[in-house]
Amino acid sequence: MKFVSTRGQAPSLDFEEVTLAGLATDGGLYVPEEWPRFSDSEIRSCRGKSYRELAKTVLGKFTSECLTDSELSALVDRAYSSFNHSAIAPLKQLDSSLYVMELFHGPTLAFKDFALQFLGQLFEHILGARGRRCTIVGATSGDTGSAAIEAVRGLSSIELFMLHPHGRVSDVQRKQMTTVTDDNIHNLAVDGTFDDCQNLVKAMFNDQSFRQQHQLSAVNSINWARIAAQVVYYFRAALELGSPDRAVNFAVPTGNFGNVFAGYVARQMGLPINRLIIGSNSNDILTRFFETGHMEQKGVNPTLSPSMDIQISSNFERYLFELSGRDSEKISRFMRQFSEQGTFSVSDSCLQRATELFFAHRLDDGATRDEVRRVYTETGEVMDPHSVIGVAAARVHAEADVPTVVLGTAHPAKFGTAVEDAIGIAPVLPDHLGNLMDRPETSTRVSNSLSSVQQLINQSS
Repeated sequence: MKFVSTRGQAPSLDFEEVTLAGLATDGGLYVPEEWPRFSDSEIRSCRGKSYRELAKTVLGKFTSECLTDSELSALVDRAYSSFNHSAIAPLKQLDSSLYVMELFHGPTLAFKDFALQFLGQLFEHILGARGRRCTIVGATSGDTGSAAIEAVRGLSSIELFMLHPHGRVSDVQRKQMTTVTDDNIHNLAVDGTFDDCQNLVKAMFNDQSFRQQHQLSAVNSINWARIAAQVVYYFRAALELGSPDRAVNFAVPTGNFGNVFAGYVARQMGLPINRLIIGSNSNDILTRFFETGHMEQKGVNPTLSPSMDIQISSNFERYLFELSGRDSEKISRFMRQFSEQGTFSVSDSCLQRATELFFAHRLDDGATRDEVRRVYTETGEVMDPHSVIGVAAARVHAEADVPTVVLGTAHPAKFGTAVEDAIGIAPVLPDHLGNLMDRPETSTRVSNSLSSVQQLINQSS
């Protein structure tokens, strides 16, 4: 299987090469040249498989030309050995047709563990086989950072620099990053927003001499391997609810579009998904797009759901590539206009096609608190302020005769203050993080300047 850039000017690569590359050299994102497919009978044959066995089956569609079955099996087994629930991704029923899939039983209590635990193992395998080292640079709005750090800490072949927006992540999110003391981990607190951090990362990748000097690679969801790993839990939830003989909807709280795009990929691979429902906070660039067809940047407002405080949804480029009929020239024009003017628009016909599958809903902080309280009062479930936005979006856009699965993206204790303000109960961190808030921190504050960040990397590498 080959992967192509959304902007059409980078060489096509295989799965291992795409994993190491992260961002394409033309600034685009990699997608499969053709979507691999499961037949209905192949999907039925996956019923009853454990999460690990299902992961091997789904990921094998992307990796078969680069990894042997035994190599993939070993990587998957190691990736999910640190999850603390036997089901790995348990499915809970909230009402007659609404479910939540808990994706926070990994080591850092967020859905990012599903992709990054696998990606860390994959990096180690590829680099070891090639006798290479690499420098990973990443940006985080909170959860990617800790999940990436946990996945690669102590690995001799990887140096990791993680950028987070100073003062714009929760205390638990920050501590999960800055209390890690391994020599290969570097936390950079940027004076800016997540979008600023993400732009700095992209700028480093677009600086070809710097990219080559440090052998840069990426752990953000611009890396295709992360999307591939996230596809697995869509199959898992749908199978538990009767797929492929029963359609299913998914409601996904998202800011960067990566998590919900994995659902789109699952649908392209043959999973019968009727609707993909997006939940946004007041930083609602995605909801506004699906209402109007206009993608327009506005200022980023800090909210109770900081992992979604985003105005540049980088993974949206992959869907836009699909929506435009894989017209790479058109994508390049859209992305250039978005970079220069902060806006672009799609045609009415494109918007109509998009809204046949995607639905979107926004909640401000007040409504988010109300939803945390409502869910707890009616079901007894304590949910974090991201996941409940998915619940609220599902209540608006779900179909009565089709089950809807909300992706529970984070443990409520990661956002304990917001949850306690809503229901008067402070969720407790699991035992392995029980003393987290007392651990000493190490990070480097840096200005929102490409030269400043590059200088730090040059000095530390």
